[in-house]
Amino acid sequence: MKHTSHPTHYRADLVRIAVTAMQERQLLTEFSAAALRELAAIPGAASEAGATIRDLRSLPWCSIDNDDSLDLDQLTTCEALDQGRLRLRVAIADVDALVKKGSAIDEQARANTATVYTSARIFPMLPERLSTDLTSLNAGVDRMAVVTDMVFSSDGLLQQFTLYRAQVHNQAKLAYDAVAAWLTGDGPLPAAAQQVEGMDWQLRQQDALAQQMRVQRHAKGSLEFETFAPRALFDGEQVVGIEQQVQNRARQLIEEFMIAANGCNARFLAAAGHGSLRRVVRSPERWLRMVEVARQYGEALPPEPDARALEAFLARRHAADPLRFADLSLVIVKLMGSGEYVVEAPGQAAIGHFGLAVRDYTHSTAPNRRYPDLITARLLKAAIAGQPPPYALKELGALAQHCTRQEDAARKVERRMRKSDAALVLEPRVGEVFEAIVTGNSPDGVWVRLLAPPVEGKLVSPTGPAVGTQLRVRLVSTNVERGFIDFVLAAPAHGTA
Repeated sequence: MKHTSHPTHYRADLVRIAVTAMQERQLLTEFSAAALRELAAIPGAASEAGATIRDLRSLPWCSIDNDDSLDLDQLTTCEALDQGRLRLRVAIADVDALVKKGSAIDEQARANTATVYTSARIFPMLPERLSTDLTSLNAGVDRMAVVTDMVFSSDGLLQQFTLYRAQVHNQAKLAYDAVAAWLTGDGPLPAAAQQVEGMDWQLRQQDALAQQMRVQRHAKGSLEFETFAPRALFDGEQVVGIEQQVQNRARQLIEEFMIAANGCNARFLAAAGHGSLRRVVRSPERWLRMVEVARQYGEALPPEPDARALEAFLARRHAADPLRFADLSLVIVKLMGSGEYVVEAPGQAAIGHFGLAVRDYTHSTAPNRRYPDLITARLLKAAIAGQPPPYALKELGALAQHCTRQEDAARKVERRMRKSDAALVLEPRVGEVFEAIVTGNSPDGVWVRLLAPPVEGKLVSPTGPAVGTQLRVRLVSTNVERGFIDFVLAAPAHGTA
């Protein structure tokens, strides 16, 4: 492939490559004519009232999401109770109010089962007029929601919960990074929060509760990973860089509250005698391989799967070597195996989610972008109303397998496109030398991750340095179409794990 001193690829190239990657995985890239006809017939956002629907529009709700997120699925608000207790409400967008089971829009959402996010183009599960407008919990508008209402003790333990339908109103659209900077004293209170009386108190209380919940979950063996998922940065149509998304307090806040809500929602369905769609990560089958990985670091894990022991090992490694922790995380995640959807029948023992250290876990908090969450919303609404479930167990079983398969395909498209993004960013830098760390060494080849920019590629080398070795590499070729990046050794290694 010919290289020049200037980029030869633009956003349009990435869009074309993404469309091809979607089609190769049998994922839809456009909405059907029938779905678009249904969409055109929807007059506006859903609005319902009545004895079973609470009016909670006056509460100080806020959303916290990515800077560029437009498909807002959840809002949070809290209030102080006696004895240091805190009442937390999580509102989830009532997508089902406009997207009915069996409709053309529903059938289209069922096909892909998830929004697919690539840097150059998003392939939404629902038409954007719904997911970013009529079913999105946007700031300043009234929306229908399903609310999980939870009460926590002063030390962050869940005491009771209930579910109901409500009208809500997002008072402040906030973003993770700005909220996190304020929480840690590194930035001002975001402007949207300044406009709402008491929102600073809200955020402080929610952060404190989330950190309590986080400590308790880790004490039970919840695993702390660091994912490597860089995203391309654009200036108009040109890709100008790539950055790694960092974990922060605001992301942790939403993560903890969604785990809590998902657990309550799963238990609510079980108590109603309804089957449910659960997200599970079974006890790792390749545990002995994890034991071997730990041994390479001079540590011993027990012979049987033990989440607490694994979490303690990961915490020690993060403290000892934060630079290489993302790579160790990736190894452990791969050995754990991917999650899957299963049906849980009434009265059946829960499989649970090994990585989160929870027994009851359903996906329910992102119905604008995940089909299992829309299925769960319908099950929850039926249980709230005391009606029979809208899905039979056999139908749920088929959907569980389908959603697992399609979500896996969607994640493969996203990973594939991150490789093309990286190749495009590095395309004009062929010949340059970078600091890198060896992240993989197998018969398939040696893999390295650059320290900056955060990019992975293949090391063309007759011998394979050990994983964790830090070295200097020279970029020799890129292939944007296939997402290939090749390096050669530029100098001897000067440090090992």
